[in-house]
Amino acid sequence: MAADSPILEVDGLTLAFGGVLALNGVSFPVAPGSITSVIGPNGAGKTSLFNAISGFYRPRGGSVRVEGRAIDRLHPPERARLGLARTFQNIALFRGMTVLDNIKLGRHAHMRTGLLDALFYFGRARREEMELRREVEERIIDFLEIDHIRKAPVGSLSYGLQKRVELARALAMRPRVLMLDEPVAGMNREETEDMARFILDVREEWGVTVLMVEHDMGMVMDISDHVVVLNFGQVIAQGLPRDVQANPEVIAAYLGSGNVDDLRRRFAADARKVA
Repeated sequence: MAADSPILEVDGLTLAFGGVLALNGVSFPVAPGSITSVIGPNGAGKTSLFNAISGFYRPRGGSVRVEGRAIDRLHPPERARLGLARTFQNIALFRGMTVLDNIKLGRHAHMRTGLLDALFYFGRARREEMELRREVEERIIDFLEIDHIRKAPVGSLSYGLQKRVELARALAMRPRVLMLDEPVAGMNREETEDMARFILDVREEWGVTVLMVEHDMGMVMDISDHVVVLNFGQVIAQGLPRDVQANPEVIAAYLGSGNVDDLRRRFAADARKVA
């Protein structure tokens, strides 16, 4: 792959539910080592896009490529093995299990242990379990500052900590592209600041490319390298955050007017939440 080639490329994705087009020819690149954010009003098609990229939905047309390889025929576990990991808009953790056990589940797609090894816990199964536990405890839990809750059941944790555990589980998958679906939705200012810092550190320290859907415009404009705007299932703008922010089509999609000052005031208000 050339240095300037996208690590992930969405090309002409079209997705329909009955007669309703959820995605209509959506195309954009995700550069290696970047933070790319997908924004848009409610119902714009953002989560449908994530589900199509990760293999939960089968698009009517178009293609998704990872380092130039089409992955359209691959099921979600196969895409995970290629390095696509994601979190969900609604937390998808096992509430009765501990933090540590939830995180370890993220490695399942990469495990090579056979059924017999796993049943009797010897040989490869034991080595894989020890390696996984060491990586989770020494790297991921420490990185996300959740050592104090690693033995706690997930259901006993605050919403913000549960979102952090879900991020930890995605990191346990050793992602090349980390897909975050509204990572700070429902968080207070302090939790949002922490999550923004973790996302930046994942990119800088781990070298992971980030593709993010998010409604918090302040955070999006602050940490993104590239912003893609959806409206009614179509890309209406993409580019640098400052260029997207001033785009008249984006302003009309969010406000139904051409008043750029109104949109800038909204961005400024969101930015103060994370300042």
